[in-house]
Amino acid sequence: MPPGGKSAPADWSRVRTFNLDEFVGVDGSDASSYRAYMQAELFDRVGIAPAHIEFLNGRAPVLTAECLRYEAAIHAVGGINLQILGIGANGHIGFNEPAEGLCAQTHVAELEQETRASNAQRFGGDWRRVPERALSMGMATILGADEIVLIATGPEKADAVRGMIEGRITSRLPASLLQVHRDVTVMVDRQAWSG
Repeated sequence: MPPGGKSAPADWSRVRTFNLDEFVGVDGSDASSYRAYMQAELFDRVGIAPAHIEFLNGRAPVLTAECLRYEAAIHAVGGINLQILGIGANGHIGFNEPAEGLCAQTHVAELEQETRASNAQRFGGDWRRVPERALSMGMATILGADEIVLIATGPEKADAVRGMIEGRITSRLPASLLQVHRDVTVMVDRQAWSG
């Protein structure tokens, strides 16, 4: 810490960000969008140039083209250095839901009812208003990051956290694939660990 006990503000001038996912059919200006959430909770609070903030467009006219555009933008900057993740109660990361197989790159994801229910607060508390689909980075895109930090809170995440760390690697618990990554930090509260 510098003299006087105050730290200098972080320098965000060279930071580029890529949001993990976005709901299909939801405009970035809509309060229920992840873009609006990130803008209010992070980007309006730090000195990052708007041109350095990348979002998926949930209202793109051709969703597959939007996914390809996003992958190209990530590739153009040399990939992701630090990937920050949460985990769903069913073990999803991003919107990579449990399945027989998982998509490698950014894709259109079909959301499970449990995932829609856990996002209901963003849509007036009614899970039926949560879109059935979202755009999401795929597992290879996520695992391609140099470093990953996963944060889990709450008792409803405990089984997924335990499976992610102690269980076998399976597409039925997408977070378990993090076991193969070389640099993952998992941060949990007591409830998410005690389960």
